Amino acid sequence: MRTPPGRPAQLRVALAVTVLGGLAFVVLAAWLVPWHPVPGGTPAPADPGSVFTRAELQRGEDYARWARAWSWSSLAVSLAVACVLGFGPWGARLAARLRGWWWVRVVLAVAALALVGRVATLPFSVLLRRHALDHGLSHQAWSGFAVDVVKNELVAIVATSIVLVVLVGMARRWTRAWPALAGALLGGLVLAGSFVYPVVIEPLFNDFTSLRAEPLRTEVLDLAEREHVPVDDVLVADASRRTTTLNAYVSGFGGTRRVVLYDNLVDDVPRDQALSVVAHELAHAKHDDVLTGSLLGAAGAVFGVGLLGLLVGRRRAGMGDPAVVPLVLALLAVGTLLASPVENGISRQIETRADVDALETTHDPGAFVGVQRQLALHSLADVTPPAWSSFWFGSHPTTLTRIAIARQLAGE
Repeated sequence: MRTPPGRPAQLRVALAVTVLGGLAFVVLAAWLVPWHPVPGGTPAPADPGSVFTRAELQRGEDYARWARAWSWSSLAVSLAVACVLGFGPWGARLAARLRGWWWVRVVLAVAALALVGRVATLPFSVLLRRHALDHGLSHQAWSGFAVDVVKNELVAIVATSIVLVVLVGMARRWTRAWPALAGALLGGLVLAGSFVYPVVIEPLFNDFTSLRAEPLRTEVLDLAEREHVPVDDVLVADASRRTTTLNAYVSGFGGTRRVVLYDNLVDDVPRDQALSVVAHELAHAKHDDVLTGSLLGAAGAVFGVGLLGLLVGRRRAGMGDPAVVPLVLALLAVGTLLASPVENGISRQIETRADVDALETTHDPGAFVGVQRQLALHSLADVTPPAWSSFWFGSHPTTLTRIAIARQLAGE
């Protein structure tokens, strides 16, 4: 397609933004990501038979077989719908039929396309939900599940609408310089979103209370002091109403940073094992891993906006036309999938460092191995997943790799 007059300058700006965002990402990743987190190197995964019985392994494999089928089918259908609507004429025609101010049309287009995608993938979500219920991984009523689906969809629509309104609005106002301005603003929005997420989004899905279980609370605060992590409080989420799986996490940074434990982790796991999980999460806080992820995300946003300017800049209507929304969403879907190995590869390194720190702080490899076993059993995890699946979609080291690391550090 011939480049419309006046576009070469915008394409040059987009190229510069792409290069700058890519270089910033590489520099930040080289500087902040622990690429060699295990002393002596990461060992081979532990022998499954040394940790789990044959029956336990079989249950995990049986559950994962259909869980993967429904999840991957949903991903494939979602991607196909986005591509058909974005790269074909149907999405643009749908967007062209919308009326109102330009920003209203952008929001309506995002909402309409999101709902089309949700309707297309809803059968797989229901099948996956039914599968989890059949295997005892959840006791939540279908009404609660429906409410969660609606909340997730609304949050996604609002967040995506903000991004698209910024992109289209800046392209309308600054025809040539919009990639630079939008990249800078969206990078800032990534940081701002990560900062407010714990206090704005998380309360929509869970209720939080302060950890009151003694002596666990005292031991958690003592552990935080040993790890040199300022902690005023540890929160407990009422996650058991939704899932039987065990978990804990750190979110936010600065004034919104919080350490959160699932209530079933507090109630159902021996104290030494719960402390092992807490030590892992405190390690994330000590290294400001959420901030690291946010900075990398901001750099990735700048890179993505620059790349978007290069890909969309040759369209006659350009980025300032609300009809571009389906194309942008399709490119976002494809880009997210292609970026997954990079994102998850970095995440695995960060998670591994947190494991090593937890082991060095607690000096209790037995508790670490015990809780890894419990986490896998409670979630019916397949501890020997396909290598390509772990590479592409795995945000954490596999259970057997984590156990092998604990044994290596213990000198076994």
